[in-house]
Amino acid sequence: MKNHGILRLKKMAGRVTAAAVTLALAGSALSACGATNSSTVTLDFFQFKAEAAGWFTKKAREFEQKHPNIKININNTANASTDMRTRLVKGRVPDVLTLNGDANYGMFAAAGVYHNWEGDPITKKLNEGMMQISRELIQSSDTSKKKLYALPYAGNASGYIINRDLWTQAGLDPDNPPQTWDEFIAALKQIQDAGITPVEASWADTWTLQAPLGSLTGTMVPLEDYAKLRTKETTFSKLWTDVAQKEIELFKYAQKNKGVTYQQATQDFANGKAAMLPLGTYAIPQVTSVKPDIKLTFAQMPATNDASEQKLTAGDDVVLTMSATTKHEKEARQFIEFLLDEENVMQYAKDNFAFTPLKNTEAGADEIKSVLPFFRENRIVDFSDHQIPSSVDLAGYLQGLVTTGNVDQFISNMQNSYDKVQSRNFN
Repeated sequence: MKNHGILRLKKMAGRVTAAAVTLALAGSALSACGATNSSTVTLDFFQFKAEAAGWFTKKAREFEQKHPNIKININNTANASTDMRTRLVKGRVPDVLTLNGDANYGMFAAAGVYHNWEGDPITKKLNEGMMQISRELIQSSDTSKKKLYALPYAGNASGYIINRDLWTQAGLDPDNPPQTWDEFIAALKQIQDAGITPVEASWADTWTLQAPLGSLTGTMVPLEDYAKLRTKETTFSKLWTDVAQKEIELFKYAQKNKGVTYQQATQDFANGKAAMLPLGTYAIPQVTSVKPDIKLTFAQMPATNDASEQKLTAGDDVVLTMSATTKHEKEARQFIEFLLDEENVMQYAKDNFAFTPLKNTEAGADEIKSVLPFFRENRIVDFSDHQIPSSVDLAGYLQGLVTTGNVDQFISNMQNSYDKVQSRNFN
C-alpha cells in the first residue's frame, strides 16, 4: 500500500499496455505454460507475497494431489509491479495471480488484463465491503470501469494497537476502546497522567505517518470526494484540513524522540515503552516477534464525535484473480475455488493476522477480533493514499506537517504537487 507507482504506470500505459492488451485479445500465449501432454494442464501461478510463499506453495501441492491432471508452476516474485509490467510487454499474463490490493493492481486491472468477476456465482460467498474496495482500486475516472477484476482473499486494517497491560495500568478497559475522537484524546491524557507514554511514533520511516492519516480520512472524507479533486470540484483544504490538525494532536502524546525507525518503534512498543502504536494489523507480527507473550488488542481509530459514523480503514491485502484470456479457465477456476475454500482462507488468516474474505468474515487472531463488526456490517473503506499519485510526496509532506505543525503549508504542498501531476496525467 505504500509504493503505488501510479505515475510510472501511467507513463508506461501508452507504450506498453495497449500493445499488451492487443496481444491478450489476440490470445497470443497469455498463459506462460500450456499442456505438458495431452492429459495434463500446467497453470502459471504468479504469487507476490514473500511472507506467504511457503504457504501458497504448500496449497498448490495439495491441489495437485487432488487434481492429478493439473500442475501448478509457481512464480514467487520479489517485485510484483516490475515483473507484471515485463509480462505485459511480452504478452504473458499468468493464469492465476495473487496481488496486493493497491493502486498498481488498479492500474493493470484498468487495462483489462484480468478476469471480470462481476455477477459470478463465486462472489455470493464473499464480503461485499471487501469486494467494493477491490472495485474502488481501479485507476480510472470513469466509474463504470470500476469492476471486480480480482476477488478479496485476505484483509488488513488501519487503526492502532493497544498494549493491554499498560492500558489496564492506566485505568482503561482495552476491551472497550474509545468510540469518539474526544474519548480517544481523553484516554491518551489519562495514560499520560499515569506516567506512561501514550503513543509510539516512528517518524524516521515517513510512510508510517500515512497510517493515522488513513485511519482518520476513512471516516472523515468520503472516498468519492477524491474524484472531485481531479475535476477541481474540491480541494485538499476542504478535505484534509481537519484531518491534518488531528494528526498533529495525536502525536503530541508521543515519546520525546519521535525520529526512530519502524523497526525500532515496534521493538520499543513490544518492550512496553508506550501504550499504543498507531499502525495497522500488519505491524502485529513484528511486535510479537520481539515479545511473543505480549497482550495486544487492535482498535479502530475514531475520527469524529459521532460513534455511529465511524468507519474502519481497511484493505484487500491479498486479492486473487486470473488472466482475462487464460487458455485454461476451467482449471484456473478450480484452483481459485480451492484457495477460497473456507478452511484454507481461515488457515491463511491465522498465519498472517488477517481477516477472511467470506460473508461471515472471521479474524485470524484474537488480537484483531475487536474490529470484526466493521467488516460484517460493511463499514469499511479503502486507504486514502491509494487515491494519491505516488509522485506526490505525501509521506514527506506529512513529516513536515507533524514536525512544524504548519497545516496551511502541508495543504499547500499537497495541492500544488497534486495539481502538477494531474496537469500531466489527467485522464
